Amino acid sequence: MGYKILLPQEITQPARDYLENLGYELVDGRGKEVEDVIKDIPDCDAIIVRLTKMTADVFNAAPKLKAVARHGVGFDTVDLEAARKNGVQVVYAPKSNCMSVAECAIFYILYCARNFTKVKENIKKDYYYAKLKVNKIELDGKTLGIIGCGNIGSLVAKKAMYGFNMKVMVYDPYKTQEQLPEGVEKVKDRDRIFKECDIVSMHCPANTETVDSVGEREFEMMKETAFFINTARGKLVVEGDLYKALTTGKIAAAGLDVLREEPCSPDHPLLSLENCVVGPHIGAATNEATNRASLHSAQGIHEVLSGQKPTWPVVEFDYTKKVD
Repeated sequence: MGYKILLPQEITQPARDYLENLGYELVDGRGKEVEDVIKDIPDCDAIIVRLTKMTADVFNAAPKLKAVARHGVGFDTVDLEAARKNGVQVVYAPKSNCMSVAECAIFYILYCARNFTKVKENIKKDYYYAKLKVNKIELDGKTLGIIGCGNIGSLVAKKAMYGFNMKVMVYDPYKTQEQLPEGVEKVKDRDRIFKECDIVSMHCPANTETVDSVGEREFEMMKETAFFINTARGKLVVEGDLYKALTTGKIAAAGLDVLREEPCSPDHPLLSLENCVVGPHIGAATNEATNRASLHSAQGIHEVLSGQKPTWPVVEFDYTKKVD
């Protein structure tokens, strides 16, 4: 076909084989940084991006570019306005990592429930203190509040209900009760999630409505025994307010797979707290999810370059069409 596809980072071998068998030329880039991509992209027709930020400068440096595939669920690192101006179709892989991220959310919930950061830090110093004196709770009968109940949030809800006998409340203004998993309670008042739930778990994208949407006001509403879980995007949370809530006892614990700046500084204040567990954005970093993301990204690129309707196009969500 003669089309060139830039790979700033590796994709899995089955995805490479899929594209090469279709006749595409794969260009292994010199790096994932924007300046590297700008040097590599001028002669390329498509790109599969993992960590690279697709800025307006990247699009402007790519006169032949027809398709961008985001290797994952989020696409907030892609300048969609620049893509539109340059006539570039953006696709992504929204079905690729749902199970892995949902499992990761449950992991953070369990980690907080067993207060495991404190257990781990004390086991060498005082085995019986770690075993008997560090506060731990069961999940059975507790109430989980989910903000955003798409593919991932729905899986988390089911795992919580069916695996741990938890009650689940959901705030998602774009879903009807019928679109949610059977057994969850849909609430119209977002504040109820923070006031009534034992655990609050974030599963919404980062956009103009949600960035900095959880801060001092929300933490003040939460129970002092409650946990805050975020496996979505770091920008959803005012981190200084979360740090204050954790250090003053306003909430009991937090499990964070994401931070505002990634990679984070080793001196990040949240990393020092024994009632907070932080991961390096590993929710989607399983073998299975990576394989699916690579294959779905490759599929999306082929669909665009071969003139087919893409299965998973990125479109701007119409936030005026809310449902009760």
